[in-house]
Amino acid sequence: MKSSERRLKLMLLLQKPGDKLTVDEIAKKFGVSRRTIFRDFNALQEINVPVTWDKYAGYGMMKGYKIPPLMFSEKELATIIVGLNFVKTQIDNGLTEDAEGVELKIKNVLPVELKDFMNSLSSKTIVDPFQKYSGIKREGGDWYVLASAISQQLRVEFVYESSKGESKTRKVDPYIIVYFEDHWNMIGRSHLRGDVRNFRLDRMKEVRILNEKYELKSKIDIEGLIFRSNEFEQKIIVVLDGAAVNRFKANLPAKIFKETKKKSKKLKVEFFFDNLDFINQWLLQFGDELRVEAPQELVEKRTALLKKMLNS
Repeated sequence: MKSSERRLKLMLLLQKPGDKLTVDEIAKKFGVSRRTIFRDFNALQEINVPVTWDKYAGYGMMKGYKIPPLMFSEKELATIIVGLNFVKTQIDNGLTEDAEGVELKIKNVLPVELKDFMNSLSSKTIVDPFQKYSGIKREGGDWYVLASAISQQLRVEFVYESSKGESKTRKVDPYIIVYFEDHWNMIGRSHLRGDVRNFRLDRMKEVRILNEKYELKSKIDIEGLIFRSNEFEQKIIVVLDGAAVNRFKANLPAKIFKETKKKSKKLKVEFFFDNLDFINQWLLQFGDELRVEAPQELVEKRTALLKKMLNS
């Protein structure tokens, strides 16, 4: 880490509210010597950064002092560019516009040399080109309103349109929002059903935050919420060629609970899923690199779908 980058991070560290830090703690955090940290303190004092020291507590920053919020190294700026470019490729029109707004604000406060670096790298860093150049944009829902409600543990109310076109008013304790494949989802406890449900944001209308706090009996198990089981799930067993394993694991819309290596360099994978029609179509992308072993109903659906495709 360059000394300039370390000193910037040191200022940000000292600016955080809470306990002060000793020289030993700071040196350990940055992986440098005590002597190096003292040199950093001297450099900060030369540019009038008000570092404070208490012999019983340690080092901190004078209360009320704020450093400029947008000071990045080239590597940090490159990371931001990749993140913004990824967001701009998504089909959610609102997210795309927000990402463009964030990018514009960052460029307006950067020094000239970093602005030129950002412009150059941004135009030459392409994330998901097929989505970027051919994707259709649409509204993704009030994810920001829901995120705000989640952060405050407040209930929300909205009109929800089901896949059958039926609309009902729902009151929900929102727990998490999840972006999956091509749309946002909110997972929370439905007061209508009395249990945890998944709601697509693009089917939620008139979303409003209620002045009603909800309590959590324990810390939210995010993985458990996303991969929770239900009474409609069936165990799916497939056998994969080695070349397809990584692609399968990276994109499977379920949690694998068992893997078995076979002598032929193939891998048997087992997972649960509640929609055989959906998973049947999803599995087709692997062609003859994948064979369905169970359940028999899925094998039959796969055969029927392939015949329909050939005869259409």
